[in-house]
Amino acid sequence: MAGFIQKGLKNILQKNPHDIVFLTSLRTPVTRAKKGGLKDAYPEELLSVVLKATLTQNPNLDPALIQDVSVGNVLQELGGAKAGRMAQNHAGFPSTTAFHTINRQCSSSLAAITTIAHAIAVGSIDIGVGAGMESMTRNYGSRAIPTVLWPALKDSPDKDARDCIMPMGLTSENVASRYGVTRAEQDAFAARSHQKAAQAQRDGLFDKEIVPVTTRWIDLEDPTNVPEKQVTISKDDGIRPKTTLESLGKLKPAFSANGTSTAGNSSQVSDGAAATLMMRRSTATDLGLTSSITGKWAGSQVVGCHPDEMGVGPAIAIPKLLDYTGISTDDVQIWEINEAFASQALYCMRKLGIDEEKVNLKGGAIALGHPLGATGARQLATLLPEMERLGKEVGVLSMCIGTGMGMASLVVRE
Repeated sequence: MAGFIQKGLKNILQKNPHDIVFLTSLRTPVTRAKKGGLKDAYPEELLSVVLKATLTQNPNLDPALIQDVSVGNVLQELGGAKAGRMAQNHAGFPSTTAFHTINRQCSSSLAAITTIAHAIAVGSIDIGVGAGMESMTRNYGSRAIPTVLWPALKDSPDKDARDCIMPMGLTSENVASRYGVTRAEQDAFAARSHQKAAQAQRDGLFDKEIVPVTTRWIDLEDPTNVPEKQVTISKDDGIRPKTTLESLGKLKPAFSANGTSTAGNSSQVSDGAAATLMMRRSTATDLGLTSSITGKWAGSQVVGCHPDEMGVGPAIAIPKLLDYTGISTDDVQIWEINEAFASQALYCMRKLGIDEEKVNLKGGAIALGHPLGATGARQLATLLPEMERLGKEVGVLSMCIGTGMGMASLVVRE
């Protein structure tokens, strides 16, 4: 595998026949769970929409040439495996295209993209799709805590084992208290996320990455008693343009009576899906698709950390990625670091010396939402157009992962 990873900035920026390249990276709108525009949609419905759009936006690619589809999913029954396979076929993929789902918590769709990249790199496939789907409206009833668990684990002598089911909000409080991230700092960061996202939405900067979804909407408060309507959702609806430091400061702590993490400075519970079409550069050349290449995958790394401060994951994964690819923090021009909580996003940036002006330029999960299984692919769909708009070549996306991990990937824009 290491033979396919270019090391050093000069080598990474070169184009090679064995590069793993992106042709399209698309997403649905991300909407508020239980309240937003996609609350009545099924996760596999959202997946089908982005998979169909992937085929539509690549009309010169025979779908039969796509050999595997890997989909991140965290909460759905059976891991979304059967429903996802049905959605793939429904979208127009032939039955000869294989399918599987992956659950690596919040990094599931980045893990899916990486899995496809690795399969292409070692030659087991030439073309694949890395994707993610999640309906937290439908599947967040247990708040991602297992309802059936071997009792011995809850009483395990190993603290890390017990902490794997610690509510995520408490891990945020641990990061804030251990590393000195104040409530005011968290609220200010959250306000900036909403302000950046609102400006990007006003400027149409999300339009290129979003595939509208026509679905049903059930309005239980509709005075006309119409039980179901058809709606087309084309924009993220969790962005609050009027959010200010002052308004966030009025919110009570959400997870601990004396805590600093609130509903306003934490990521939103959301619904959405995303998908990225990938292939070997030589394959794109052979198929006459080089003009469709938008960028390339240049490496991924995943690491473990203590579950009770899982939010520090990017601060560990990113250095490992930079060492793996032979570049420095200064070589990275734009960052997508998932805003699971303001506390951990701020800590990771400070720990690594990353300039916030280069991070989440169109806002992050605090404003846009965090549909667990789809977030990594959503980040990529957001990152690539922004790199194109700003003329940036090198980007990194990263996130913390429940149960104590971090993941990061390096991408290059063409």
